Amino acid sequence: MSESYEFPHYFEYESVTVKPTAAVWAKHILFLAITLCTATIAGVLPPFGRGIDFPALDLPAWNDAALFFSSALILYSTFVVDVVYQIVTTPSLLTQGLELSTPLLFILISHAMGHYVACRLYGVDSSLPYFIPTPTMVGPAGTFGAFIRIRSRIPTRRAIFDIGVAGPIAGFIALLPIAFLGVWRMDVNPSGTVIPPDTLVFADPLMMKAIGFMFGKDMSQGIGNPFYFAAWMGLLVTALNLIPSGQLDGGHAIFAALGARIHSWTGKIAFAVMASLSILGMLIYQSPAGFLIAILLGVMMRIPHPEPWDNTPLDTKRKVIAILTLMIFILCFVPFPIRIT
Repeated sequence: MSESYEFPHYFEYESVTVKPTAAVWAKHILFLAITLCTATIAGVLPPFGRGIDFPALDLPAWNDAALFFSSALILYSTFVVDVVYQIVTTPSLLTQGLELSTPLLFILISHAMGHYVACRLYGVDSSLPYFIPTPTMVGPAGTFGAFIRIRSRIPTRRAIFDIGVAGPIAGFIALLPIAFLGVWRMDVNPSGTVIPPDTLVFADPLMMKAIGFMFGKDMSQGIGNPFYFAAWMGLLVTALNLIPSGQLDGGHAIFAALGARIHSWTGKIAFAVMASLSILGMLIYQSPAGFLIAILLGVMMRIPHPEPWDNTPLDTKRKVIAILTLMIFILCFVPFPIRIT
């Protein structure tokens, strides 16, 4: 079958892409700007930054809920205002914050725009990327990432596959130079250094370990820097999106490559595996982070995947890309990403 079939006659009634207006562009740029600010703040605070420490909290007892939450809000607001003031007035802090936020947003933009461009190529109507800023201490990196909203039916299984994998592939390519730079600039503790108790540790996926091996660095003794943390977050986002469940990127790829029945089973298996890893992570590493992923997969498992107009199977080159995408997942995934010693 000729490759021209990738752009079938469905577009006569399915191609309903709407060109973003100036107001829409302004809204999305505003969210991006806010996310840049919150991620820059995160870059100077623990666990990613070393410029400013969190203050000790002296809060009223829980039995007076109104007083407790009002006091917490005042302390939090005062702290954030002070952090912003220090960043604005201290060039070294601003540089440190931007060294995290700029590469991190570059990775997230690349991922989101991979999806967006693929949608445009297939005539699938979608929103511009929505960036999700998060307050300090709610989302440690200052953001929960970015997403696009697809507003029309995807015409073919090939289109589902291409749109699904375009994001993680683009994001992975974007993070590679940042990962190399982060490991190259990484300071390493002397061999045998014991990590103090109750220390937050970021586990390295295979990609980071491979780069560390290339540079001759013991990643278990590495001291993180902003570029390392940006790449680490990018690898985590890529791995989570490639889990074969629901309407995650990996779910789209599995649906397109293997069909609805396999897609349903991989979602259930992914949830069971992640729920088990969450319990083990809590017992072994005192880290509850896995429960959030398990909850996400539980929700995804309940969301049906839309059927395309055309169910023609994937061609050989896309099957090869599917294998390469699986390799990216293996390089990015780590069972227990955050650990407490």
